[in-house]
Amino acid sequence: MDLSFIIIGVTVVISYLAFNNSNIINDFIFHPYTVKRKKQWYRFITHGFLHGDINHLLFNMLTLFFFGPNVEAFFRLNFGTQKGNLLFIALYFISMIASSIPAFVKHQDNTYYRSLGASGAISAVLFSFILFAPLEPIYLFFIPIPIPGFVFAFLYLAYSAYMAKRGRDNIGHDAHFVGAVMGLLLTVAFIPSVFPEFVNTLVAAVQNLIG
Repeated sequence: MDLSFIIIGVTVVISYLAFNNSNIINDFIFHPYTVKRKKQWYRFITHGFLHGDINHLLFNMLTLFFFGPNVEAFFRLNFGTQKGNLLFIALYFISMIASSIPAFVKHQDNTYYRSLGASGAISAVLFSFILFAPLEPIYLFFIPIPIPGFVFAFLYLAYSAYMAKRGRDNIGHDAHFVGAVMGLLLTVAFIPSVFPEFVNTLVAAVQNLIG
């Protein structure tokens, strides 16, 4: 079974239980103030198994469902099953941790700030997929318009950076941005050849377009 499906299963169960149990939320949500003072570093990971509502959960898990197995397959193709699986897990959880660092630095003395969700890790998986398959179309939910992966990546990063700077909503745009960048960096670190192949694919596509 793909590791993505196991992560989805565990996340769905824990998130569902937490919807009706505030103790689970309080014990495992990312709360920088508590992390700093009580050294509860595990919250950098446990918050990724919690979600604010069913829509938040479905959005993240559907994204992982569609793209996670493909990234796993790319890693296994390059490294074999055991090492490929290990690298996928590393990609997911290192990105989850890294995507929370900006919030920790910014809000470690803020008793009110809390965050939850696997969006940073999900962004990493999505951007890893885009590196491997930059021309594959990506569809936004409920908008049946195919967007080439590399175009989507540029728009996603630009939007996340802009919204993080504005900081006027409850969405962790900085986590989305950092998670996406970590997905790119870790994938290139694991498989250095993926970047020149990415560039060659885009160059070939442009050459075919202009004839």
